[in-house]
Amino acid sequence: MQFKDVIGQESTKQKLIQAVTEDRIPHAQLLVGPPGNGKLALAVAFAQYINCSHKKDGDSCGECSSCRKYAKLIHPDLHFTFPVIKTAAIDKPTSSDYMTKWRTYFLENPYPQYEKWMQLIADENKQGAIYVDEAKDLIHKLNQKSYEAEYKVSIIWLPENMNINCANKILKILEEPPEKTLFILISEAEERLLSTIQSRCQFIRIPKILDHDLQVALMPMAASTNSNPAIIARLSRGNYFLALELMQNDEIRKFNFLQFTSVMRNGYGRKLQEILAWSEEMAGIGRVRQMSLLKYCGELLRENFLHNLKEADLIYMDDQELEFSKKFAPFINERNVIYLFREFESAYSDISMNGNAKLVFTDLGLKVSKLIRL
Repeated sequence: MQFKDVIGQESTKQKLIQAVTEDRIPHAQLLVGPPGNGKLALAVAFAQYINCSHKKDGDSCGECSSCRKYAKLIHPDLHFTFPVIKTAAIDKPTSSDYMTKWRTYFLENPYPQYEKWMQLIADENKQGAIYVDEAKDLIHKLNQKSYEAEYKVSIIWLPENMNINCANKILKILEEPPEKTLFILISEAEERLLSTIQSRCQFIRIPKILDHDLQVALMPMAASTNSNPAIIARLSRGNYFLALELMQNDEIRKFNFLQFTSVMRNGYGRKLQEILAWSEEMAGIGRVRQMSLLKYCGELLRENFLHNLKEADLIYMDDQELEFSKKFAPFINERNVIYLFREFESAYSDISMNGNAKLVFTDLGLKVSKLIRL
C-alpha cells in the first residue's frame, strides 16, 4: 500500500511524510475519524513508507523487498490487531488465528467495514472483540528483535473493541515500547477508549474524503455499474465503503431500507400484530446486522427530517429512499424527530451490550407507533 493508492487525504499524507523526513515519528499515534475515510489504508501506507529502503517523490518505492512484503501484508515486522471471535475450536483467539482471512479481506478492499468483517468470520449472533490473549501475543512479538526492518509496526484496527483486560495489559508497552517500535491505532469511536490509552497517543483526526477525490476514484467503476460517480460520491458522504455499496446496490442496504419502511408503516398504522412479527424477525437476524440496521434507521430519520426543509444540498438519499420520503418525510418533524432518534440510539446501545433482541425490537416498534403520530 503506497500513499498514491490512498484516496485523497493529501494534507494528512504530507504531515506523515514530514514526520519521517524530520525524524519526528511518534511512538504511538491514534488515527480517528468516520468510517470509510481511509484511516487504515493511510496507516499501512505510512508504515510501508517508514521502512522503504528507496523512498522517492514523497512515497515508498513499491519495489524494494520491504515494499513487496508490505504489499502482500506478509512483512515479518508488521503486526495487525483487529476484532476477532471465540469459537468452539478457538477458545482464546488472537488476530494470528484469522490472519489469512484478514489479508484476503484487506487486499480486496483496504477500506474495511466492521460489519462486513464480522460477516466474514462470525455467525450473525456474535460480535468481535480484542481479547487479553491478543495483548499477551503482541507483547511477546514486539519484544523480539526486528527481523529485517528498521521499525517494527503494530497496527491496531478498532481498538475500542478491546476488552478491559486487554486494554489494561497493553498500557505499559504502549507507553514504553521497545526501541524502534511504533503503534498506530485506528479508531472510529475514540470516546470508548480508555483515557489512559488516549493519553499515550498522538491524535491525528482524519476527515471524510472530499467529494471530488472520491468521484475520481469511482470513475473507473462507473461504466460497469451504470452509476453516476458524482452523485454516488455525494451520497456516500466521504465514505468509500458506502460508495461501493451504493454502486453495487448492496443487499444489506436494500434489507435495511425495507425494514425501516416496515417499522414506520406498521407503527403509523398501529398494527400490533405486524409490529410483533417484525420484532420476531429482527431478533433472528444476528447482532451485527441488527446494529447495522439501527444505525441506518437513525441516519434515514435525519434525512427525512431535513427533506422537509426543501434544501436539496442537505439531503443524502438514493432514488429509492427519496421516492419513499416524498410522502413519509412530513411525519418526521420537530415534535418527534429527537425522541425517535433517541429510541433508535437506545436500541443500538442495548443490542451492542447483548440485550434481549426480541424485547429491544418490540419496545422500539411500540414506541415508534406512539411517536410517529406526534
